[in-house]
Amino acid sequence: MKFAVRLTALGLCLLPAAARTADFDKDRLDNWHQWRGPLANGTAPRGDPPVRWDEKTNIKWKADLPGRGSATPAVWKDKVFVLTAIDTRRAADPKDLPNVPRGDAKTTPPKTYHQFVVLCFDRKTGKELWRRVATEQVPHEGHHPTHSYAAASPTTDGDRLYASLGSRGIYCCDLDGKLLWKRDFGRMRTRLGWGEAVTPVIHGDSLVIAWDQEKDSSLICLDAKTGATRWKVPRDEPTGWETPLIVEHDGTTQVVVNGTRRARGYDLATGKELWQCGGQTVNAIPSPVRYGDHVICMSGYRGAFACSIPLSARGDVTDSDKLAWRLKKGTPYVPSPLLAGDRLYFTEERQAKLTCVDAKTGKVLMGRERLPGLETLYASPVLAAGRIYLVDRSGTALVLKHGGKLEVLATNRLDDGFDASPVVVGKQLFLRGEKHLYCIEGK
Repeated sequence: MKFAVRLTALGLCLLPAAARTADFDKDRLDNWHQWRGPLANGTAPRGDPPVRWDEKTNIKWKADLPGRGSATPAVWKDKVFVLTAIDTRRAADPKDLPNVPRGDAKTTPPKTYHQFVVLCFDRKTGKELWRRVATEQVPHEGHHPTHSYAAASPTTDGDRLYASLGSRGIYCCDLDGKLLWKRDFGRMRTRLGWGEAVTPVIHGDSLVIAWDQEKDSSLICLDAKTGATRWKVPRDEPTGWETPLIVEHDGTTQVVVNGTRRARGYDLATGKELWQCGGQTVNAIPSPVRYGDHVICMSGYRGAFACSIPLSARGDVTDSDKLAWRLKKGTPYVPSPLLAGDRLYFTEERQAKLTCVDAKTGKVLMGRERLPGLETLYASPVLAAGRIYLVDRSGTALVLKHGGKLEVLATNRLDDGFDASPVVVGKQLFLRGEKHLYCIEGK
């Protein structure tokens, strides 16, 4: 927040809620406070990071990361927040081993204690400012080989940091790491034991969590200041790794949640379902994006589907002619789409193939073009200064020109693997790898 006089933390807390919200809205374009960035669509409106880098070029700093995680960082002012899970290698006391039926799980839970940790780095230097062990537990499930126990991205409202560790709890602390509240919603049971990724979303004084699992799925709204439950509604959905999108339209604030069975819109004030739209594939992970008065939802595992749903919709619109468009080719499994003005970019399944469509009409402008040099993609694309940034799991990144055709500006390589999505703040690009956190900035 940019004030003529620096406010103390106490002074900030005494400001009226409306004033704090206005200040946050003013500053968010200069930060990356949540998964998919300030506008929740992958764009950094005021970002201008380098086009080229490698291990010896344009690396402002590089910080070692303990443990393992795939959560995308959050950045607020001079602080970078990262979640990780550290296997202590200490054998668990038998009394601490979870007694949970394995069912059809294809993974095996560990028998060692894991620390679930929130890290804070100085954005200017990469120095670790603080770390907080949220909890130390023995996980009750394993996870997919490409997954981790720290996969949900943190979010902040400029005053508080919200970190979701799923079955290990939802934690709220101040930006200096002091715990303010925590909630425990019990143990999730995920599809085939593949693991969790419950990313919270903040809107005003509401914190929303999609708690989709194999049984008793729900959507939960908490009071962001206290952690108290405002409402909880059941969801007819199996395990999901989706992140809700919160948008305002025609006087109503909606929570849009993707899902294997249906994409749905809910009233943020009450949790009432407003609309639903079927057609999705299994494991509908990609985050919805808003375009004008529509929301675009997609999925791409064992099939392909995308559609543009009017936010004025009510009831079941699966077969309605109110949908602006539908598409059944080239949609992503893990990465989320990127909305850049009137153009929507997305990759196919986990492959390095890029599609661009007109966001208004769904017309394909560039169809499933091979991205040279890239392999498997889990990270989502981002846009800054008219350039698209994509990074694959092997450490190769492409920088493309935003336009109607594939134009590669640079191919870059780092000695790490990347599942977390790029983060752009100002002239800096942050990449969270398996072993390191990189801050990339031009000289």
